[in-house]
Amino acid sequence: MATKELREGFTTGACSAAAAKAAVRVLILGQTIKEIETTLPNKRKVIFELKRCEISNDSAVCSIIKDAGDDPDCTHGAELTAEVKLNQENKIVLKGGEGVAVVTKAGLGLEIGEPAINPVPRKNITEMILEELIGSAFSGAEVTISVPGGQEMAKKTMNERLGLIGGISILGTTGIVKPYSTAAYKASVIQAIQVAREYGEQSIILTTGGKSEKFAMDLLPSMNEIAFIQVGDFIGTGIKTAIKEDIHHVIIVGMIGKLSKMADGVMMTHRGGSSVNTKMLANIARSLEIPETVCSNIESANTARHVLDICKESGHFYITTRICEIVSKNCSKHGLGLRVSTYMVDFDGTLLGKFEAPEGWGIKGEAE
Repeated sequence: MATKELREGFTTGACSAAAAKAAVRVLILGQTIKEIETTLPNKRKVIFELKRCEISNDSAVCSIIKDAGDDPDCTHGAELTAEVKLNQENKIVLKGGEGVAVVTKAGLGLEIGEPAINPVPRKNITEMILEELIGSAFSGAEVTISVPGGQEMAKKTMNERLGLIGGISILGTTGIVKPYSTAAYKASVIQAIQVAREYGEQSIILTTGGKSEKFAMDLLPSMNEIAFIQVGDFIGTGIKTAIKEDIHHVIIVGMIGKLSKMADGVMMTHRGGSSVNTKMLANIARSLEIPETVCSNIESANTARHVLDICKESGHFYITTRICEIVSKNCSKHGLGLRVSTYMVDFDGTLLGKFEAPEGWGIKGEAE
């Protein structure tokens, strides 16, 4: 029996950008509208129906109901609302309203005190507003994103523990929510590796998502596109399948969060939500004889990204290479002596550290 195709949804970031774009259009037109076409961060064009569309003297409010597709999370059905005021100040100012979290801890890639609107949604919101301003009498805007009931939704997330207080985060790197179905995703990982082998590939690149895959392709331009496989959280499945299909070399490309979990021996990285074992990272630092004050800071870090900031500031950034080596050893052990190399990339694709496994590595028990 054929399995039903799972329906994709849209991120909170994509909905916010569309709502902001609609509010700008309403102000410029001087009348309400029922829908808006927006461009997602992955460049796909989508039409959203508006829930609210109101105009007053100097501002407009538009909202969109988030549809998470067949992967309903706690923000499924949330009303992403944008209130916009236009000006001639040549800049777009983003504010967080009711239900959008405020950043209170370091290590999240956002300034403390700022609304928790991640960099890609920020860029998307700004671009969509600027697109509408072309040819108008205005050059700037102030936009407030809010989510009625967002504070309640946030109780079902890790936000508070991470120092994101008062609501949800505005997220999304592509604009699309991929349905998370364990069985379907696992099957697609196995199939992708089998196809790569069928095409004669003896080396494959396993990435943890779309963003790390793009960075991996930039780092390894000579590799065939078919050799790049998004394993998501199923790194263990990827390694086991590589062994089964007689793949000779696996290159893992990922960011600090997922790689830290792999270094901790977790081969199903979705397990345990967003928590990273900072105690384990501190012990890695101690094994490198990094000063104890830095190790203590690592142990009490808020996120894996925060650990990177601490190491960068203290001049001990070489910990990244050691984490990569431990990931390779863990995966080799998991994969019965498979040759595994590991690359760590930053959130903008910069290579932070790598362990290049030599030929024959892992075969005679070096991974033990």
